[in-house]
Amino acid sequence: MSDSLSHAALPGVVIAFLLFQVKDLLILIIGASFSALLGAHFIILIKSTTRITSDTAMGLILAVFFGGGVMLLPIVNRTSSGNQAGLDTFIYGQAASMIGSDVFLTSVLAGFVILIVMIFFKEWKLYLFDPDFAKGLNLSLNVMNMIYILVLVLTIVIGIQAVGVILMSALLIIPPVSARHWTHSFRMMLWLSGGIGGVSGAVGTTISALGTSWPTGPFIVLTSGFIFLISLFFGTKKGLIVECLIHRKNKKEVQKQLFSPSVVKGGNP
Repeated sequence: MSDSLSHAALPGVVIAFLLFQVKDLLILIIGASFSALLGAHFIILIKSTTRITSDTAMGLILAVFFGGGVMLLPIVNRTSSGNQAGLDTFIYGQAASMIGSDVFLTSVLAGFVILIVMIFFKEWKLYLFDPDFAKGLNLSLNVMNMIYILVLVLTIVIGIQAVGVILMSALLIIPPVSARHWTHSFRMMLWLSGGIGGVSGAVGTTISALGTSWPTGPFIVLTSGFIFLISLFFGTKKGLIVECLIHRKNKKEVQKQLFSPSVVKGGNP
């Protein structure tokens, strides 16, 4: 869903610029939000009214909306102010194109997302892991799903200027997967994934700033991918090396028990 909606946000960015002819981040975010929400609506509509599966519906919306956005970009570039718009940076991300007001706006919106997650933390756990029990507690699944989609869309449109619509889904997926290798606690996983995402963003942005017109998104994703590799091998809960050591330890204990004097003696009548 995050991959589909991040791609679906691109035509909204372009259409918002065509309508208002200004590269104001708030206007572009509103356009991206409407486009992404429309994509989410079509995904739900296709899934509920046809025999098409959800993954196929998401693939359709991803391709159609992103293709529409790419098709509209040359039209923007041919306008009088389009050559200076720099909307192509929304594809791969370019943090250097952000100004102080953009950083302030994204910080406020990010704080709002964090606040929503913190306030409804218990409800999120029930909704995500045991929806039947949540429904039994009179928790409206439709309302929770609507809030979930809104927060997801808001998270996507916050980061598309820095990371880009193509790689935004990677920044939503890789940090939690990395955090999962270090803890079994859902609360701790949220904190760790946020920290990993923040470190990846800071390091990737710094590297991209060292060059001329280097896209920010790929460096952020590569940094998060490097952190994922470290987590994959050295994570204390699900890391491959840790699991290998635990398996070897358990194997030695089993062999020790099988060949202990009492077991051998008991095995000979």
